[in-house]
Amino acid sequence: MSQNRRDFLKSFAALGASAATLNAVTPQIVKGSSPNKLSPTRKGVLVDTTVCIGCGKCEWACKTAHNMEAGDIENYSAQLTDCSQRTTSESALTVVNQIDVNNADSHKVKLQCMHCDHPACVSACIVGAISKHENGAVTWDTDKCIGCRYCMIACPFQIPSFEYLKALDPKIVKCDFCIDRTKVGKLPACVETCPVGALTYGSRDELIIEAKRRIDKYPGKYFNHVFGEYEVGGTSWIYLAENDLVKTVFPKLGTNPAPGVSESIQHGLFAYFVPPVALYALLGGVMWLSKDRDKSKGGH
Repeated sequence: MSQNRRDFLKSFAALGASAATLNAVTPQIVKGSSPNKLSPTRKGVLVDTTVCIGCGKCEWACKTAHNMEAGDIENYSAQLTDCSQRTTSESALTVVNQIDVNNADSHKVKLQCMHCDHPACVSACIVGAISKHENGAVTWDTDKCIGCRYCMIACPFQIPSFEYLKALDPKIVKCDFCIDRTKVGKLPACVETCPVGALTYGSRDELIIEAKRRIDKYPGKYFNHVFGEYEVGGTSWIYLAENDLVKTVFPKLGTNPAPGVSESIQHGLFAYFVPPVALYALLGGVMWLSKDRDKSKGGH
């Protein structure tokens, strides 16, 4: 019996040494990568909350464009009467909320992935499953994802969602900036559907210029801040509002990009991650020893 156990331990030690050697030679296999491909002509969307009427047609269009169950387009405006503030989810890539300010004024604000210029989710992903594209879009690759969900923790806007109720092949879900539409010259579905022009799609730099032009021209209509111009290093979606959106809609964020500490810690931690085969061998070994011990106690 002891001889069998000794032979097993020798074999397992050899397996561990082989796994360590493999990782020492090829650590780049499991390292995440976050190349920044920002283009000066990258796209963005200007959201003018003073124009939005809360019809919810953008929500319906988003679901339709992504083959989600959309329901009746006329029912979406009724959701604004709910006092609870909705968040994006695996079944809703964008939502519109009514935010009351000082019990008098209110914002109707569309929320979705902000498509940051320096995305924390890209930095946090240890296998490079999330990418920042030259046109500004941040997208997720199901074939690379290992389901760690670090992107959900890293996002300063708490946007990525996970299909917890889906037993087979659950996915990370978020707005993809309608990349399949825009790469063939179409507008994002929400922008195309908006009946009042609250959403403007175009060059991010030009949209910022337009936002500041509106503030200068109508100083009594807008709060003097373009949200998303500098927050967390800049976002592709930028906002105008009558009142300050910070703390009422968005968290108070600095101007430094969110990635940095999380990237260095996580990529360093997983640079020499033990391959699954070694982990399974370890668990199998523990079970083998336990079974062997139980047999000895039973007199077999």
